[in-house]
Amino acid sequence: MYSVIRTRSRIFSLISKSNGRRVSYSSYANEPHRDPEFISASSLYRDPPPAGSSPPPPPPPPEVAEKKSWGFMKFGLFAAITGGVATAGYASYAYTLEEVAEKTEALRAYTNYTVKDDAPTLDKLKGLLISGGMTVPAKLVEFYLDLRRLAEDQIRDFSEPPSDKLLPDMLPEENQARVLTLVLDLNETLVYSDWKRDRGWRTFKRPGVDAFLEHVSQFFEVIVYSDQMSMFVDPVVQRLDPQQTIFRQKLDRVSTRYIKGKHYRDLSMLNRDPSRIIYMSAHAAETTLQPENAVQVKPWKGETEDTALLDLIPFLEYVAKVRPPDIRAVLASYKGDDVGKEFIQRSKEHQRRMQEQKRRFWQR
Repeated sequence: MYSVIRTRSRIFSLISKSNGRRVSYSSYANEPHRDPEFISASSLYRDPPPAGSSPPPPPPPPEVAEKKSWGFMKFGLFAAITGGVATAGYASYAYTLEEVAEKTEALRAYTNYTVKDDAPTLDKLKGLLISGGMTVPAKLVEFYLDLRRLAEDQIRDFSEPPSDKLLPDMLPEENQARVLTLVLDLNETLVYSDWKRDRGWRTFKRPGVDAFLEHVSQFFEVIVYSDQMSMFVDPVVQRLDPQQTIFRQKLDRVSTRYIKGKHYRDLSMLNRDPSRIIYMSAHAAETTLQPENAVQVKPWKGETEDTALLDLIPFLEYVAKVRPPDIRAVLASYKGDDVGKEFIQRSKEHQRRMQEQKRRFWQR
């Protein structure tokens, strides 16, 4: 055992002499184990960088550069689409379809830009560039016009009446006699609908409505024109005219024009002479496109002492018998006044003048 230890000591002493230093067995045995130092492949063939200098940054991986270029392309594509949508939205708001087509006619004409065969080479190149460069914008404009035309056709089906003639032709004898057409609104004009929690919806007749309808139907062609749904209009008309002898026709919301969130009665689509139409409503100026034909009635909301309809009978009977050439001129003279009360005052003033003339005549 002792000889083995001596032999190992001699081996280590020889190794230490060959390295120019002495290493004891005990110090080697007690030294902790160290991992070998890693040397990169580049350091084996290149000179080390000078002291104090930082190595250059490594180049980005190929996928990072590809992501950056694709991100820029996405941003450009998003900006182009946003600009196109904004332009199309502004054009839809500010211009009609015909105006947009007129303003873009020159741009769309570039797609058919041609050059004569005997033209110079420079002109041919110019024509090729113009035709190629304008093809995509022109095609986009064509696509926008087609899409907007389709959308407006679909919207028109909901916002426009189903026909340009909402009423059938007037009877020949009535037309020859110049019979006037009286168009009546329902809500707050002839009836009033009220809702309460304990009973729900109920519809009430305006005071004097039965006598009013029976009287005016002797002189007028009476039409109901409401912006309510047919499910509301039909039962109300049935209660107002159970014998179906008063109303010539009933028109509901389907027959109105929808403009900017409101339903309007378009009297020009009634297939009647506009000079012979009277439209009565509690909201006349707000519900028709022809306010010159409108007679404003005091809105009724359940008052038991209301006489607005009965007050209008003398005026309506008078114009129905006189049949002026243009009823709109007569209604214009009552603008801003309560037609029923103002007519009574004018009638009294007319009778007073007539009595004064008679008195003067007999005094001569």
